Amino acid sequence: MSLPDAFHEIAKRVNNWGRWGADDEIGTLNLITDEVVREAAAGVRAGRRIPLALPLRQDGVQTGMIPGRVNPLHAMVQINQELFGPGTVACSDDAVTMGLQAGTHWDALPHVSHSGRLYNGRPAGTVTAHGGAGFAGMATARHVVSRGVLLDVARARGVERLDGAHAVTPEDLEAAEELAGTRVRAGDIVLVRTGQMGLYLAGDRHGYAHPSPGLSIRTPEWFHARDVAAVANDTLTFEIFPPEIEDLWLAVHALHLVEMGMPQGQNWNLEKLSTACGQEERYAFLLAATPEPFVGATGAPVAPVAVL
Repeated sequence: MSLPDAFHEIAKRVNNWGRWGADDEIGTLNLITDEVVREAAAGVRAGRRIPLALPLRQDGVQTGMIPGRVNPLHAMVQINQELFGPGTVACSDDAVTMGLQAGTHWDALPHVSHSGRLYNGRPAGTVTAHGGAGFAGMATARHVVSRGVLLDVARARGVERLDGAHAVTPEDLEAAEELAGTRVRAGDIVLVRTGQMGLYLAGDRHGYAHPSPGLSIRTPEWFHARDVAAVANDTLTFEIFPPEIEDLWLAVHALHLVEMGMPQGQNWNLEKLSTACGQEERYAFLLAATPEPFVGATGAPVAPVAVL
């Protein structure tokens, strides 16, 4: 079944193919300029650091809904081993097996394709079993540091957590922007809080996973108009799940990653950040969020830190 005309109409309006050249692999991360970073750093006042990543653990956020996306399986490969003989310094080493999108992560641009194409019109076949992503893989995103803006949609609507059937609209984003007292601008990384992470933190993994509030298919045009560099939120699926339009699965993924070339993140813990922003009465901050540079990866874990 082909994608509906409504999807293709939005795709044309947000398309960034060729905007930064035919060989570009980082998309909207080009919008994070030296000036953007200088201004973000200059905005730090309290020096308060808020970690935004979930702990990587075997009983983590994944429920088995997405095949192969396993929670981290941690093992010790040596324990207090005296590598250079008796009486020498002893070492303990670890190994881990996990899905690269298992916890708090960024999706790379080739994470999804549609109509046989990736970002910038590259063939979807450039993702292979042995090499992974041959174009625009996660290792190309080497310096994701910019001004972050928390759009606390849940608080803007006067609730701690959005209902599972709530699709976040451009109007919701603007209401949260008003609460924040700042306007989203070019090069910003936007963090959208639904409050859904509160379920997971309370021990309800299945309630966190499905059904889930998330971004509406109407929001990519809002981010495109503001020249946003990247977007992340506090849900497992990022966009509303099940979808707004019957059988149109992962439409927002396709618009962001394929058409706009804009990275998106899931499973970010925005609860402490929401509290801190409310206390400081500031919702913009310096955000350091560079993913682990796995070569050929279509996504990667990240341990973001917001500095207020």
